[in-house]
Order: sequence, then C-alpha cells, then structure tokens
Amino acid sequence: MMELSMHILDVVENSTRAEAQRVSIAVTEDRKRNDLTIIITDDGTGMDPVTLKKVLDPFYTSKTVRRVGLGLPMFSQAAEKADGSFSVESKVGEGTRISAHFKHGHIDRQPLGNMANTMVTLIAGSPDVNFLYTHHTTKGTYILDTGEIKEELDDVPINNTSVLQFIEEDIVTGLKEIGADH
Repeated sequence: MMELSMHILDVVENSTRAEAQRVSIAVTEDRKRNDLTIIITDDGTGMDPVTLKKVLDPFYTSKTVRRVGLGLPMFSQAAEKADGSFSVESKVGEGTRISAHFKHGHIDRQPLGNMANTMVTLIAGSPDVNFLYTHHTTKGTYILDTGEIKEELDDVPINNTSVLQFIEEDIVTGLKEIGADH
C-alpha cells in the first residue's frame, strides 16, 4: 500500500468484520512537532491476548480465505520506516485501538492519500456502522460523524449516492480549509 489512507481502509474493514458498531478514526498533523498520528478505535469483538501477540506476524490471519495477513504488519512497517511507532491494544468484548505515529516530514513517510475516498468507501460498504472521523491540524479541526448525519437524513439511507457525494465533497472542502495533507 502506497498511501496511509489505504492502511486506514484495511484496518477499519477489519473493525467492521469484528462487528464494530462505532469506529473512530483520528488523524492529527502537527508539522511544528514533525508528527503525524493516526488512531483507530472500535467497539468490535476485540482480540484475546494470544491473537493480539500474533497480529503483527505477516503469516498469521484470522481470515479463512487466505493464509497471510499483511494489513497490520505493513501499517506497522510504514510507521517504523518513517521513524515512528505502532501499537495495537485490544480486549475481548471491548474492542481494539490501533495507534500509528510518523515523523511528518520523514522522506520515507507515505502520503496520507485520499481520505474522502476512504471514508466514502467505508460508509458505502458498512452503512449501519457509525464512523467518527476527526482530522486535526494547527489550522483547525474537521469532524465527520455519520451518527449525526443519519439523524438528519430520517428515512434516506446514508449510502444513497447523493448523500455519499455530499459527504465526499464535505470532506474534501473541510480538509482543504484546515490545510490537511492528501
């Protein structure tokens, strides 16, 4: 994966497969401190301690369709290559928290990528999940809460094409206003 948004997509798709009803994606860019942080938290089924110890092993996966699980190991490697760190915390019945830190200006840091596309893909694929996406820079904070959007929509599904187009445009505009990477 060449962009961090693709790592986020992969991790959050795992959250939805783990029956998460709420997923939080927090991106913080602090160029003054040379820091980029991505924290993904879910309320899914979580992992037991044995599974948790294996998740960064590329030859381990809980999926039955393939024999390798490269998502988290590649995300971890991306953070480490950019002089950062990576951690996974999880408890059965409570959920999982993934934290990735990068040196923002590091030559090997992957670009953030298209977060608008990533979020629209997640919402379209898992309309029953509530996503909270926050993106903070020194110029401001952008917040997208699909729970709030669903309340405003009444009977219109959140994965309606017009709604998804509105959400995508809102994210693009919001991130541009706060000077976020892409």
